[in-house]
Amino acid sequence: MTDSPVFVSESESAALVDDDLALAAAREAFLATAHGSTFPVVIGSSSTPGTRFTLKSGSAGDLVGVKIGSFWPDNTDLPRHSSTIVLLDPATGRLRAVVEAAAANAYRTAAADALAVRTLARDDSRTLTVIGTGHQALHEARAVSRVRPIDRVLVVGRRADAARRFAADVAAATGLPVEAVDTRTGVAEADVLVTATTAREPLFDASWVRPGTHVSAMGVDGPGKQELPVALHDRAKLFCDLPEQSTTIGEFQHAPSAAPVALGAVLAGTAPGRTSPEDVTVFDSSGFALQDLTLAAALLHRHTVPGGTE
Repeated sequence: MTDSPVFVSESESAALVDDDLALAAAREAFLATAHGSTFPVVIGSSSTPGTRFTLKSGSAGDLVGVKIGSFWPDNTDLPRHSSTIVLLDPATGRLRAVVEAAAANAYRTAAADALAVRTLARDDSRTLTVIGTGHQALHEARAVSRVRPIDRVLVVGRRADAARRFAADVAAATGLPVEAVDTRTGVAEADVLVTATTAREPLFDASWVRPGTHVSAMGVDGPGKQELPVALHDRAKLFCDLPEQSTTIGEFQHAPSAAPVALGAVLAGTAPGRTSPEDVTVFDSSGFALQDLTLAAALLHRHTVPGGTE
């Protein structure tokens, strides 16, 4: 570590990040949940109506710090979302690094999805359905299609024109055949179903989900949000990033009796994952600070070590 804090700008981190780096950092973060610490999410806003920011903090080994994610809806010349990761020196508490990581954050979130799919979805999963047509949904489609032999993608959107445009974007990003379909078709034909929306009520009927499907719910990270029907929980094996957080601000806030298993425990071999081709598996991602800290550390390594890949 240098004496002076390191600053990695948004343009630098965007140039450094890729899917492999993000996936490796995600695996490290999920495994670190067994011994690391995370703390309650702090939610705030500015004096401008509609603005929102969250602070997620944690520590694991020599990683200590906080991620600040912000949403300023009226931004025009700047992105509405931003992400800044602050790392502290674990020995002194002094500033170690500041990493701007808005673009990298999209890779980080999609990497958690890819990790869950690689861990829980059937090996022969070939049809990926994505509900949602936003920026993050595109990253989810690209990341997931890399970890299973996906040979077609179905996309579902609230507006037909947006779904068609999004289908073209996914095809360009993945090189796969992509079709915009209605919700029931997309859910019923999915081997892997990803939801990446800002919904506040269920997006589909639980009965549409076939046996053997894996579902990754990526959009719920606050009170009142919801993407999945509660009835699905009764017939599925439930997994998440942090059980305490998932049942508070994640998807399982709507199922008080749910007892989701931490994905990190499955990765570590201390809890079972999928045990049958007929299992329906659900992964809820509400996001946690260790993901951001491991991502920042990986980006710093590439920033400070020319050609660094670890």
